[in-house]
Amino acid sequence: MTRRRAAFAALTILTVLVSGCGSPADPDGAPQTFVAPRPVGVQDPAVIPTGSAGPAPECEALASLRPLGSVPAPGAMPAGSTMARIAARGRLVVGVNQNTYLFGYRDATSGEIVGFDVDVAREVAAAIFGDWRGHIQLVATTSAQRIPFLQEKKVDIVANTMTMNCDRWRQVNFSTQYYQAGQRLLVARTSTAKSIDDMSGKKVCAAAGSTSIQNIAAAPSKPVPVSVSDWTDCLVLLQQGQVDGISTDDTILAGLAVQDPTTHMVGRTFTSEPYGLAMAKESEDFVRFVNGVLEQLRTDGRWATIYRRWLGPNVPTPPAARYRD
Repeated sequence: MTRRRAAFAALTILTVLVSGCGSPADPDGAPQTFVAPRPVGVQDPAVIPTGSAGPAPECEALASLRPLGSVPAPGAMPAGSTMARIAARGRLVVGVNQNTYLFGYRDATSGEIVGFDVDVAREVAAAIFGDWRGHIQLVATTSAQRIPFLQEKKVDIVANTMTMNCDRWRQVNFSTQYYQAGQRLLVARTSTAKSIDDMSGKKVCAAAGSTSIQNIAAAPSKPVPVSVSDWTDCLVLLQQGQVDGISTDDTILAGLAVQDPTTHMVGRTFTSEPYGLAMAKESEDFVRFVNGVLEQLRTDGRWATIYRRWLGPNVPTPPAARYRD
């Protein structure tokens, strides 16, 4: 049985995965206890939080910090750098999703969190240690936890389908873009909705802390945004008839549709969702290092290999790096 078929076979449609690979409060990797899914919340669009203290300043959201020369060889991280601190600890701590099929999800056979985002993070760990095996700790992280976990130093980096935007740049630093997605709508195949424009007054689900929940609230058709902890929670609510649709990045929706073939995506993408790896504001040296690693992945074919492994043979050109210094 292939990895994808094995994963699909064990993904029970009505089950919400809530376990973690390591507790964020315990960077040594102690097992995380099971927790109940967050209660459903129907939110007033006027009060949906953005996670910032005020309006985001103008910025070039796709422009990151330029690498400083070549990437240091494994075992030769600059003294006093963020990378040297990570090397001394012996592992890179990464915030990842465990509920986004193909990008970050639990493999049914191994029980490990795997996916496109995980493989990109492994390349960062390999650049520091020479081999990622034994040197990476994955922390299951919801959309709402991504920025707090970085600010509270519970993780070194977040690889979790995270859209780069000016509001988030105020709170964290991003790498250059490594993937391009766009927001669409997922509905039951019995639904008459053809796009987000048909969801006026209808409940549309997204994860709390995501740009998706804000985009739903801002849609001219005025759907009713419903927030939950994880995307699989949205799928359960759709199956139970508690919401009328799910709207988020097409990458996430594609995975949900695989888990439940009675659903499908409709309409074109109505937002641009460029993904970046997120790091703490004070870790600019680490941002430059990671951007050097990503540049290597683009040029030596490893990005294409990761894409082919998870998303299929029709490999696009990787997003070009843009720098602001």
